[in-house]
Amino acid sequence: MKLDGKVAIVTGGDTGIGAAIVTAFAREGAKVVIDFHGDRAPADALVQKIKGYGGTAMAVAADISKADDVQALVDRACGEYGGLDIMVNNAGIEEKHPFLEMPLDVFTRVIAVNLHGTWLCSQSAAKAMTRRKRGGRIINISSVHEELAMPTNAPYCAAKGGIKMMMRTIALELAQYGITVNDICPGAVDTPMDAKLEENDQKYQTLLSEIPLRRMARPDEIADLAVYLASDAAAYVTGASYFIDGGMTKKSGSL
Repeated sequence: MKLDGKVAIVTGGDTGIGAAIVTAFAREGAKVVIDFHGDRAPADALVQKIKGYGGTAMAVAADISKADDVQALVDRACGEYGGLDIMVNNAGIEEKHPFLEMPLDVFTRVIAVNLHGTWLCSQSAAKAMTRRKRGGRIINISSVHEELAMPTNAPYCAAKGGIKMMMRTIALELAQYGITVNDICPGAVDTPMDAKLEENDQKYQTLLSEIPLRRMARPDEIADLAVYLASDAAAYVTGASYFIDGGMTKKSGSL
């Protein structure tokens, strides 16, 4: 198994892409800590599913925009499983408004979770990894919107653009410790966050027309890339953004 004996935290691991990554990591032998915020039931159900096929997982509630919660999350993983090898920064939110009508509290909230949360989790995880002197992996679930603009979604795009440059910078700083840092940049994915698109056939067809492969990604396709980046096979890969978007970013703006 590719991740046998590794310990991983997946933020927002109770649903969507996060749940797919948790499942894939557990099947590859990792001990997985499922971070969630809010309703505990989906996280507990996922833990039971993983235990059902012999995997190891636990659910921990944490608001990743709060430093104390993040530190408690990392401490719990290290305390229960003996250390931390992989941090997947997956948790994120978005709230769309036209720029001229965007409330400051919305901008602040999106940045707090998506950008500050990624910073806090990465720093806390890296400190735990350096103490063990065994290297590690930090994987950010970013977005095509670390490159592509999206009207009415300025806070989300700002956060993802910030994650890109933070990833590139800390990849250089952490390389001396054997810690790699990379972004996964999905396009449209068939998850609860994007499910509302399918309810409006016109918008859905417009979206598909922007994707050369003419479909949304499956969460397990994102998870497969995360497994690779978390594995020993990717030990020489750092500071990179991996776009998994069906060709969307290559088509954007084409004539």
